[in-house]
Amino acid sequence: MTQRVELATVLDRFSVDEVVTAYAVAVDDGDWDAYRGLFAPKGRADYRSAGGVEGDADEIARWLAQSLDLFAMRQHLIVNRRVRFGVLDQDTGDTAEVRADYVNPMRFAAQDGDSTAPDLVCGGRYVFGLLRTAEGWRLRQVVVQEKWRRMPGVRNAPADT
Repeated sequence: MTQRVELATVLDRFSVDEVVTAYAVAVDDGDWDAYRGLFAPKGRADYRSAGGVEGDADEIARWLAQSLDLFAMRQHLIVNRRVRFGVLDQDTGDTAEVRADYVNPMRFAAQDGDSTAPDLVCGGRYVFGLLRTAEGWRLRQVVVQEKWRRMPGVRNAPADT
């Protein structure tokens, strides 16, 4: 690789990382216009593994707004980001795939007391598919792969042996 190509790849990594970070901030802040703006035309998201729905950015933004209204505090921590770049035959432009783990503590709205501890914590992996567009990198696809969920203070009954 030439230095110019290596520099372009580094800049693309920063840009793709910014989209993933903007995704987390938009969801946590309930900024659904910003959320929609992260998607390429025909972009879709799939939250079914977390008990949600699958659809285009508008459908998902409406569903998230309603579902997450239950939580006064949301914080997505998206880590271990693995980025791969490529070109798909059916696309006109560069593509990227990011696989990243997440931990998401949330606190229910209208809780009594002074506690700020989360009421629900879940974790898993995101798969973000991105496309380079005239406006920059945009999401083609978001797939949530929830792997676990915990409600502090609720203990699972011991399994019968």
